[in-house]
Amino acid sequence: MNKKPKQSDRPVLVTTLNRGVFFGYATKVATDAWERDAEKTTLKLRDGRNCVYWSRECKGFMGLAANGPASGSKVGPAADITLRNITAVLEVTAAAEKLWLGAPWA
Repeated sequence: MNKKPKQSDRPVLVTTLNRGVFFGYATKVATDAWERDAEKTTLKLRDGRNCVYWSRECKGFMGLAANGPASGSKVGPAADITLRNITAVLEVTAAAEKLWLGAPWA
């Protein structure tokens, strides 16, 4: 785990029907296919991390994609994962990616 992302991988934040919030790396091909097919409900993430709790300073799950997890957030360790029942896939900024890689667990 924690390998440097491949050039074709993109950092994403994924939410699920069961209110899961995950950060990880998806291949560009996989995310492009997901975007074309509204019925697609699974996506594989490399080095996926689950955000169990995010602090108020994050300003919601979209803030996690834009700014990353803030102090007080709880982010689990990385693991490869296939997510099901996806409700959203968000692009993650470079600044947010650095904070996700720090995996804060307060």
